[in-house]
Amino acid sequence: MFSQCPGEQDLPYNVFAKACPSRGTLEHVTGRWGALTLGALYEGSVRFNELRRRVDGVSEKMLSQTLHALERDGLVHREAQPTNPPRVDYELTSLGHEVAEHLRTLIHFLEGSMDDVLAARQRYDEKR
Repeated sequence: MFSQCPGEQDLPYNVFAKACPSRGTLEHVTGRWGALTLGALYEGSVRFNELRRRVDGVSEKMLSQTLHALERDGLVHREAQPTNPPRVDYELTSLGHEVAEHLRTLIHFLEGSMDDVLAARQRYDEKR
């Protein structure tokens, strides 16, 4: 059992504990490319190159690594079609869809709060 933070419900995992396996999954989900990939997959199954276009700025290598990590964590399903040329589709699992719903709430909140964020940045920069 991993130690809990005060006030936390009694769960068998604690992301704040260094050795807890939930920490790695949190890093996969909340890292730059993980969060964007899960958000981009929310609408349904897509092919690799379409996903790469949706997640503007991600390299092929980073997207591939991100998808492998999310697939290992059970958040993304990869399906290779036996066609010529080969076709590979990616989609969220039910767990991945649930995680993506939470991420989309955060994404929408941040997008809607950007005026406040930009004003705070400006105030901060003016003080420096």
